[in-house]
Amino acid sequence: MDELSPRRRCILEFIRERALVHGQPPSLAEIAEACGLASRGAARKQVLALADAGLIELTPGQARGIRPAGAKREAGALPVPILGRVAAGVPIGADAGLGDTLSLDARLFSLRPDYLLRVEGDSMIEDGILDGDLVGVHRSAEAREGQVVVARLDGELTIKRLSLREGRVRLLPRNRAYAPIEVGPGQDFAIEGLYCGLVRRG
Repeated sequence: MDELSPRRRCILEFIRERALVHGQPPSLAEIAEACGLASRGAARKQVLALADAGLIELTPGQARGIRPAGAKREAGALPVPILGRVAAGVPIGADAGLGDTLSLDARLFSLRPDYLLRVEGDSMIEDGILDGDLVGVHRSAEAREGQVVVARLDGELTIKRLSLREGRVRLLPRNRAYAPIEVGPGQDFAIEGLYCGLVRRG
């Protein structure tokens, strides 16, 4: 990686960050915008060079078929249960029962989803998570600063971006109409899992 130009290093780090933090590879348009390229075509040229160097892998025919080299792939159809609802807004209680099971292409996700939750609300629209989407959740009790998580707060679920700065735990919306949720020291709080992609059904 030391031999890469600053621009290609920026692109590679952006691809890795998007796959890890957002659970979804970036599009060429997003790469162009993030790394100061003039067009999708310019981004594609740089991405192909990184692929030729063995630093990333490309899946032909997919708009987001870009992933870091060596990223785990699951072959074939992946059955994923829908377990309830999650709030993109004020936290709501989750449904207890199994709603359905979808058979999905595992390549849609950078992390293997353990279950899906249906989003209610619009507080995460700037991250592309919309009301009615099914979000994939990878079970994990731990998360890093900036990751999108499904969290349980006082017995209710919400999906937000996690902030751990200045010794405070905050759940940040991605819609300016909503205020951050401050997690108080006496509140029942737990990370339920990491957001790892979504399914949008028409």
